[in-house]
Amino acid sequence: MKQSCHTALPMMTRAEFRNTGLDALDFVLVSGDAYIDHPSFGAAIIARLLMDAGYTVGVIPQPDWHSVEAFRIFGRPRLAYLVTGGNIDSMVNHYTVMKRRRSEDAYTPGGKAGARPDRATIVYGNKCKEAYRDVPVILGGIEASLRRFAHYDYWDNRVRHSILYDACGDLLVYGMGEKTILEIARLLNKGVPVSSLTAIPGTCYRANSIDHLEKAVILPSYQQVSSDKKAYADAFMLEEREHDAIRGRVLVQAHEKGYLVVNPPMAPLTTEELDRVYELPYTRRPHPIYKDKIPALDEVSFSIASTRGCYGGCSFCALTFHQGRVIQARSHDSIIREAKLLSHDRDFKGYIHDVGGPTANFRQPACEKQTRCGVCPDRQCIGFEPCKNLVVDHQDYTVLLKKLRQLPGIKKVFVRSGIRYDYLIYDKNRAFLEELAEHHVSGQLKVAPEHVSDRVLYYMNKPRQAIFDRFVQAYEACNRKKGKEQYLVPYLISSHPGSELSDAIELASYLKKNHMRPEQVQDFYPTPGTLSTAMFYTGLDPRTGKRVYIPRDPEEKRMQRALIQYYEPRNFSLVRRALKKADREDLIGFHKEALAPPERTEKSRDFGARKRKNSVDKPRRNR
Repeated sequence: MKQSCHTALPMMTRAEFRNTGLDALDFVLVSGDAYIDHPSFGAAIIARLLMDAGYTVGVIPQPDWHSVEAFRIFGRPRLAYLVTGGNIDSMVNHYTVMKRRRSEDAYTPGGKAGARPDRATIVYGNKCKEAYRDVPVILGGIEASLRRFAHYDYWDNRVRHSILYDACGDLLVYGMGEKTILEIARLLNKGVPVSSLTAIPGTCYRANSIDHLEKAVILPSYQQVSSDKKAYADAFMLEEREHDAIRGRVLVQAHEKGYLVVNPPMAPLTTEELDRVYELPYTRRPHPIYKDKIPALDEVSFSIASTRGCYGGCSFCALTFHQGRVIQARSHDSIIREAKLLSHDRDFKGYIHDVGGPTANFRQPACEKQTRCGVCPDRQCIGFEPCKNLVVDHQDYTVLLKKLRQLPGIKKVFVRSGIRYDYLIYDKNRAFLEELAEHHVSGQLKVAPEHVSDRVLYYMNKPRQAIFDRFVQAYEACNRKKGKEQYLVPYLISSHPGSELSDAIELASYLKKNHMRPEQVQDFYPTPGTLSTAMFYTGLDPRTGKRVYIPRDPEEKRMQRALIQYYEPRNFSLVRRALKKADREDLIGFHKEALAPPERTEKSRDFGARKRKNSVDKPRRNR
């Protein structure tokens, strides 16, 4: 039985289901997050899309995983269970980089921790199978997407199987999943068994034989990658190279019980398709069943997503492995319609908090070739060095922002989702920088140099220090020209693969020389699906096969972190130890270049340098 997506919300209670008079719902979506009917949350997009296509959908958010009955509140789904751990990997959600349990969960009412299990996708998938063994279980979301292959798990400190095996899933949807889930729904609704859904792009499935496959790429097996780090690095590069909707090939990885088969990615959404996704009738609020505030909504409530995908290629970011490198952009008209909708919201104060995406100033593909031939398998678009074919153009984004700020009821339009300063500085036309500084900065502009040592930046695939310096100079000059007092918020990572103690000292010296005081530092966090995590586990750079220094010693990691905040009295002792270990005792003292005062005299003077106006920092969110 079908229904319109204009039904107020997906069903969430047994009473709602009973009142419909339906015998069964088509889909039951199980999520690790509380349900917020807003397009920044994957569960809402998938539920709304299915309802728009006429399917009935029930949502079980944050079920009590200790009891199978929580997974039976809607009875047996007619077509499938859809399982997601939520908007963030449940282990990242639960644990700090030091593997300490977090005390809060932004995706839960009241911000309370403990509403979802560790490895939520695995737990939920198994519970769904326990509830109704013959109902297909389809996995999706970021946790499933980034763990689709055999992968190194930081919290277990070992290589785990594909999550498809551990969660007892019948099918796994990776990437954003809109086209994929609609195709799955169409075929299941026609009566095609889930075991026959083996050719849908953007999916993974388990197979006992691979005789039916032609031209598949055979990855090192689970047994190989779990015992041989070189094999793991090789597998990672093959997975990354084939992640393309146009030229990507089927990937096969043997596990103990058969084969994992990963189809190429689904084609990126067109502008029209992306517009449709974001213009479904979301209420943009949590389900009324919740009485407590859900903190995760705060940052996105009055923000507008304008793009998807990122070709930035940062080694520590898994977004490329999820959304891909091809930029997908919404039309100006669609974004303006959303802005007008926001302007009539009872809580709107006139400020659009952000208009962007993974990288705010990427609004078109990196080059013309990408849309015809796919992304290059062995070349990055931008990063440590830009590709000579990179098209740098801010005109479309500049025009979009100008249109938005001229709308009635809009006081200010901010850009907070992150600017690629290297892409900006490669643009010889300074019009966007001037517009940004004059109209779209809320006093502070986020930028992410992450480090200043070119050796570390190479492993991070971030631009050279000289590019950051050029940007800082250009930004300062622009603000002086505009008569603005606006600051940069630089983000930095300590203990990234390739970062030796000498690199951390170089970074500290740079910060002192430029009067920068970052108030919070992010230790490198090895999360699934990133090049940096592959380096961390293997000690190799998968791109070259060469060994990479990995700062694993807890004492050295504390030193590298302390050096970035050398000016804090609590760090003086650690900084001195680091300087002595690196034979840089010349940087102990009270002279201009010193990073720590001598022992016993450290309290006699104000050792820290005065902050420079463009260097004010504020606490950063965990990645």
